[in-house]
Amino acid sequence: MRTWTLRGTSTSYVVGVPDHGQWAQLVAWGSHPVEIVGTEHFVPRADVEPVEYAVRGVRYTAPVDLVVGGPDGSDEFRPVFVEAREGDELELEFADVIRIVLHYRMVGDAVERWVSVRNDGADELTLYRHDSAGFVVPVGNTVKYLWGEWNSEFQQASVTLPRGRFTIGSAQGITGHSYSPFLATDGDVAYGVQLAWSGSWEMSADVDTTGLLRIQAGRTSSSRGLRLEPGQTWVSPKAVGACSAEGADGLARVFHEYERAGSRKRVPKVLYNSWFATEFDIRADHQLELARRAAGIGVETFVVDDGWFVGRSDDTGGLGDWEVDPAKFPDGLDGFINRLRAIGLDFGLWIEPESVSPKSSLAEEHPEWILRTDRLAPVLVRNQLLLDLSRDDVREFIWGTLDRLLSSYDIKYLKWDANRPRLDSGDQRRDLDGRVVTNLYAILDRLRAEHPDVFVEGCAGGGARVDLGTAARVDTLWPSDNTAPLDRLRIQEGFRSGFAPHLMSSWVTDAEGTHDGRERSLDVRFHVAMAGVLGIGADLSRWTDDQLKTAARHIEQYKGFRELITESKVYGLAGGVQYVGPHKSVVFLWETGDGNVRGTLPTRPRRVPLAGLDPAKNYRVGNETHSGSYLLQVGVAFDDSADSHCLVVELLD
Repeated sequence: MRTWTLRGTSTSYVVGVPDHGQWAQLVAWGSHPVEIVGTEHFVPRADVEPVEYAVRGVRYTAPVDLVVGGPDGSDEFRPVFVEAREGDELELEFADVIRIVLHYRMVGDAVERWVSVRNDGADELTLYRHDSAGFVVPVGNTVKYLWGEWNSEFQQASVTLPRGRFTIGSAQGITGHSYSPFLATDGDVAYGVQLAWSGSWEMSADVDTTGLLRIQAGRTSSSRGLRLEPGQTWVSPKAVGACSAEGADGLARVFHEYERAGSRKRVPKVLYNSWFATEFDIRADHQLELARRAAGIGVETFVVDDGWFVGRSDDTGGLGDWEVDPAKFPDGLDGFINRLRAIGLDFGLWIEPESVSPKSSLAEEHPEWILRTDRLAPVLVRNQLLLDLSRDDVREFIWGTLDRLLSSYDIKYLKWDANRPRLDSGDQRRDLDGRVVTNLYAILDRLRAEHPDVFVEGCAGGGARVDLGTAARVDTLWPSDNTAPLDRLRIQEGFRSGFAPHLMSSWVTDAEGTHDGRERSLDVRFHVAMAGVLGIGADLSRWTDDQLKTAARHIEQYKGFRELITESKVYGLAGGVQYVGPHKSVVFLWETGDGNVRGTLPTRPRRVPLAGLDPAKNYRVGNETHSGSYLLQVGVAFDDSADSHCLVVELLD
């Protein structure tokens, strides 16, 4: 067997092609080799081997990653190894009537994998299944996943598969609230796979009869398949695999490092968003009142949310007619921005460019731009329809709208929202899902290139568009509309298992929880939000002077370590989380209500061992000095009668 080794920061990924050249297979990943011994019975050998990419016609009874239909009605092909190309990435090429290239690239300890399929024949072919990759996992059969719904995203769960198959996905044309494109194993050595795709997707974990786990990841196959004309090449989205010898916590850090490598290095500014205070009732004088209070506590960016444009007094109108409402901004948006600038605030704006209201001027002028299926009325969700972003003229309209707003006004922050799924199937012969997501990415890429100073937040009715594809193109992501502290802790913990804190937009509001509405102090609410990219969304006009002073104190503290939050390694603690940089660490500990919170009985403080410190060096915690070994083994004290702690741990050189 010929083998190739992709070397990461601390792990390696070894792939090989047997002498017969019929497939590529995993040799080793991390410290675990993969080898199948013994004789197969009743099945082809490929059905029991750790195959990297399985084609129908090479594999039969085991799950396959690619099914191609030919003009004669067959769906079997047997491409054979042609050559390997090495450089910035590894390419393994196999050819039959279809030419398949398996692509590999190592980023840190994460391995990117994707496939390109070219039709080398004289007739049209159809791709009926088209995964990005199949990752063989050398150890473990307990599979962790993230599930949820609106206001309850990123809940953690697991399933143990002695044998058999487990599948999650989205058929909504968007990543979705229900599941995240993320599967991982649990154990001392953890493996995980994510898919970089913001449309419909599917991931499956399958444990075969030998006990070997294999994770498949790819776009959802359409009922009509994808047409591949002679000479045409189809390229899959990337699937990203990672492994860590430090368990699930270490696996999260590998994914965080990967995401930071693809992100812009931007220090986030503390923002205020007006939505929870005003909803659609936007009046420039009231917004300025909120802005003055926000500036007074240390906020740096003021974001006007939904309702700033003509026809938008509620959620039934206005989408698509992106013109500033003069009744809401009598001095114009420029005048409003100038007054913000005078009190020291940048300006940000909410927009939902993919949607259209049925009674908008845009819908009347361009009915052909509304996504619909022939003969059927378009599906109405939340009183809105979708533009058909598979069309290039729609792509240019959306780009033109964004470019006009960003060129006309001094906008430093853009909140891009998407408040409904894509349910109309349209013309499936045109690969609707692929064209929509490709055009979406093209707009986001162009936005970053032509307006590089604009900070972009990705939002989708909460966390319905959180995936590696979007994460690589925006600066921060909105995990959930649920901002209540105890609910949010669970959401943020699940989010951090696959996504880095620099992507986690988190606000302080006055919201009650959807699941756990127990009241928590303003300190707790700030500490929960400070564990990500801090924002404020409460109605500051109702806050007391004491509340405003508390907010100002926390914002000042956050500014002292916000770069650490966005760039450091993250460790989960018992009842908290720790961010560790070269010279400073920040520790958040929370009381969620299970301890001696009333302090009515004698007790001893809970001690929480820290993580990631150098045991041979000394650190300052408040007014105390301790060795790293002490903090790692004995930890810090946490009084359960307190709501929360935010501790700054500084290295003493």
